[in-house]
Amino acid sequence: MKITLNRVNDNFHFELKNERGHLVNLDSRPEYGGNDMGASPMELVLMGVAGCSAIDMISILKKQRQEITSFKAEVEGERVQVGEAKPFKNIHVVFYLEGDIKEDKAAKAAQLSFEKYCSVSKTLEPTATIHYKVVLNGLPL
Repeated sequence: MKITLNRVNDNFHFELKNERGHLVNLDSRPEYGGNDMGASPMELVLMGVAGCSAIDMISILKKQRQEITSFKAEVEGERVQVGEAKPFKNIHVVFYLEGDIKEDKAAKAAQLSFEKYCSVSKTLEPTATIHYKVVLNGLPL
């Protein structure tokens, strides 16, 4: 796996590209000298958690023939000061699923993603605690 980074402007706006040619814009907020032309590196980490777990859960639920009509997630990260860095300490994920999905299957899919399959979450495990919950058809499980 390989990405390339190319500086776009005089500040912190970068364009990142994977080996298949997909592009992502990265930047810093204006208060840190950027122009807010893309997500920050730490926001991309949270996006990775959301995307990785979403792929896992949808894959699991499809194999179980569950009908998903809507799938959304919200991810929030709490950071702590460690020297000069501010890594994530806690990450909170809420999945919002709609469709003809059995409660036990939705809950198990989330559990399997975080405990077994999601490489992004497993990468963060040594330094961050990931908390998750599932809301199915408007009701928390």
